[in-house]
Amino acid sequence: MDENLKNREFMRCLGTPDSISSDMKKGLPAPPMFKSAIGEVIELPEFSNTIIQSDYSKLLEIRRSIRAFKNTPVTGEQLAFMFWSAQGVLKIRKTARFPQFRTVASAGARHTFELYAAVRSADGLDPGVYHYLPGEHVGERRAAVEFITPIENYKETVTDMLYGQKWAALASFVLFFTCIPYRAEWNAGHMAHRVILIDAGHAGQNVMLSASALGLGSCCMAAFNNERCSEVLGLDGENEFPVYAVAVGAPKN
Repeated sequence: MDENLKNREFMRCLGTPDSISSDMKKGLPAPPMFKSAIGEVIELPEFSNTIIQSDYSKLLEIRRSIRAFKNTPVTGEQLAFMFWSAQGVLKIRKTARFPQFRTVASAGARHTFELYAAVRSADGLDPGVYHYLPGEHVGERRAAVEFITPIENYKETVTDMLYGQKWAALASFVLFFTCIPYRAEWNAGHMAHRVILIDAGHAGQNVMLSASALGLGSCCMAAFNNERCSEVLGLDGENEFPVYAVAVGAPKN
């Protein structure tokens, strides 16, 4: 079978829920909902007054893929809102099957993504890699991040991570959605992987609409160097790896 046919089979995701063999059915415990912080935790400012466009129909009209950015830092409030709107936790429930509600949809409420940012220019933050900590402010309109590492030669490094897309390295920051597949495999088995990619689309649209609401521009990207991204973000590349990237910054008019 050629590669195109194999990928079509993957998209069709043949089988039924009854055919799934999963660790949940075997009675094994659910995986953790969040990664624990191991580095310095930084509280970002509250973002109650950051939105400049709240008309939903207008947001749909103005949302565009932007690939030219001003050399303008984003505010801490804007960055906090972008993190929260992409993966923020609204409520935790005492059930392993559907344990949480977030700002973005996820099949079975499994929420397989972790969110990182390669920050070039943001008020109050040094250039480097930051990891969003959604469990720090459950139900609150706030955000906290973990500092992972500085990025030497930021433009060159980020351009290399994104297969030579130099324009993206000029954005104020680039969001990287990484995936921990077992969170969904635990209950969905072999049918988990298609819905994980569907969930990535949900998250990406949240990011683009949220950027537009703040007066920022954004562009989603699927072209990135998996090994280089895993190296810079500090991932093992097997149990957690990148699946989506979004550049965000002040657009050039």
